[in-house]
This record gives sequence, C-alpha cells and structure tokens, in this order.
Amino acid sequence: MAHIIVIGNEKGGAGKSTVSMHVATALARQGHKVGVLDLDLRQRTLARYLTNRTAFMAKSGLDLATPVYYDLPDIDENGLNPGENAFDHRLSMAVARLEEDCDFILIDCPGSHTRLSQVAHSLADTLITPLNDSFVDFDLLAHVDGEGEEITGPSIYSEMVWSARQLRAQAGLKPIDWVVVRNRMGAQAMVNKEKMQRVINKLARRIGFRTAPGFNERVIFRELFPRGLTLLDLRDIGVKSMNISNVAARQELRDLIKALDLPGVKANF
Repeated sequence: MAHIIVIGNEKGGAGKSTVSMHVATALARQGHKVGVLDLDLRQRTLARYLTNRTAFMAKSGLDLATPVYYDLPDIDENGLNPGENAFDHRLSMAVARLEEDCDFILIDCPGSHTRLSQVAHSLADTLITPLNDSFVDFDLLAHVDGEGEEITGPSIYSEMVWSARQLRAQAGLKPIDWVVVRNRMGAQAMVNKEKMQRVINKLARRIGFRTAPGFNERVIFRELFPRGLTLLDLRDIGVKSMNISNVAARQELRDLIKALDLPGVKANF
C-alpha cells in the first residue's frame, strides 16, 4: 500500500503548500510514484502550484520529475445511505485510485478545520505540521502561560490529532508518525527562540511528536511558485551557480527529507 503523508495545520501562512510541493517533488525526483491531493477546495494553492509547473514545462520544453495531481471525484449524493458523508466517499475514492500505482500519496489540508481534513488526518502514516516559530502559531498545538514557559492545556488541533490516532488504533493500523516542522526560525539566538525550543520539547514528550527543521523565510520560494518550480529544479532550468541563500535553502530541504525518515527515501540530492 502507498505510504500516506498528510500536511496539516489549521492556521494559514505556515508554509504548508511550500513544504508539500518540495517534499512531493523530492520524492518524484528519486523515482518514486507520488500522487497529490489538495483538500483546500477554495484556495487550491498546491493545485495551482502544480498547474503552474505543467504550464512551465509545456512552454520550456523541459520534462521535470513531477507528482501526479488528482482531483477529488464527484459522486452522486442520491446514492448515499442515510448518515453517510459525501466528502468521506470522495476522499476514500481518490485515495483508493492513487493507491493502485503510487508509492506515496501526499495530502495537503486547508488552514482550517474541515470534515475532509479531519478524515485525512486519520489516514496519515506520516503527519507533517509546519509551524512558524512564534507563540502565535504554537497556540495551534497547545496553550502556554503568560511567561511562555509552562503548558496549560492542549489545543483543538492537538485534540483532533489525538482522535485520529485513536481511530487508527481501533482499526488496527500503525500509529501516526507526527512531525512538527519549524519554519521561519531566526538565525539569531533570541530569547523567544529559546523559549520556543523549550516549550516545544516539553510538548513533544507530552503528546508524542517529533520535530524537524523547516525553511527560513527566503525570496526564492516566492519566485518559484509562478513557474511551479522547486529548489531541486534550478539546475535543470539552467542555473549554473546558486547564491548562498539558495544553497542554504537546498540544505534545509535536504535536512527536512532526512528528518522525515520516509520508507525507501534518501536525502542524497
């Protein structure tokens, strides 16, 4: 069966689509067959990213390793039994279709709580939660006291992940490998950064997730989106010498892929 990777975070602006595109493309470039679903049916940022990639390849004549995007299929709701949810069926049909010939299925969830997102989390073999390095975003995972040192209680998102874990346990499936990816971490050793490190470590032990390094804020990510490109495509489009920022960003991606420890995947790009 395909290994299912879910990118989930109920807060916008955390870099979910950037992480999704780079992870999916890194897997595709290693020869893995990767299927992608975008559950943000309104903004569809990841879907747009892949559409831009297809258009760029057609215009430039390049053939870049690319994951396969799949829309959720439409269903006849009149055929549902009482109490059955149409979104559940659409998602399960899409996953079943991709599992036929994919090694990995990557599901990008919206930055809000939806039925689709809730069901997707219960399907995750690996759950990646991008998180900006601030207490505003940390509130997604747990609440802290006024000093930012002690955890006072879990958030609704953490509770949803807990429920997803319980559903998987009841179904006899292996536990979710939950990885919190810290994006936009400052290079300087500031007091806020140190507090974040301590409280994240405490919460990781309490509710059971791993942490992984993410991406710093870089202009390159905004420049790549219109063409649907990733850091791994730069040499393919003729960039012979990368600047220091691009080299550092590529190393961040390498470190992320290594930390995810996905089956059969190496960070050797």
